[in-house]
Amino acid sequence: MTPLLQLAAEPKSAEVTDWAARIGWLVGLALFVALVYWLMRQGWKWRATLQGDLPELPALPTEPGEAKLELTGRYHGSTTAGQWLDRIVAHGLGTRSRVELTLTDQGLNVVRPGATDFFVPAAQLREARLDKGIAGKVLAEGGLLVVTWAHGDKLLDSGFRSDHAAEHTAWVEAINTMKTRTTTTDTTEGAAR
Repeated sequence: MTPLLQLAAEPKSAEVTDWAARIGWLVGLALFVALVYWLMRQGWKWRATLQGDLPELPALPTEPGEAKLELTGRYHGSTTAGQWLDRIVAHGLGTRSRVELTLTDQGLNVVRPGATDFFVPAAQLREARLDKGIAGKVLAEGGLLVVTWAHGDKLLDSGFRSDHAAEHTAWVEAINTMKTRTTTTDTTEGAAR
């Protein structure tokens, strides 16, 4: 009898799946994923603890003034100024979200549905620029509006992307013009004293 016929004559075929081993591997994989997720969450909390010296975010003013510019889009996070990978997570600044920005003479209103809203007074605005990345989000060159502002004793960069990227240039010009006016006014008042 040929070996092929002998195999065909076997009464039972070999086991294809060892279910106990397969379930064991799946449970092990699920536990590993849960551990990695837990470690990432602990790292996020640790970073927030290290950044606990940041003061509370300024609240939105009751009378914000007339809107000079408005924008809807995405908030991609805040970092230490000049260090685009050093994400700030304290006070919810690390949470990505939808955003509605409004620039007034008083400052910048940042309304984030589902996350903490905040306000940047005009005196704390330092500059605005177009950039390509912030805290894990990289876009095409000039695809991100980055606003630098002072909070406590730190300078922060906050990254925004408009639903209409052509609006970014107007925002850069308006914020930088506002900062120039504020600096000139402060210098003039200081000289008068």
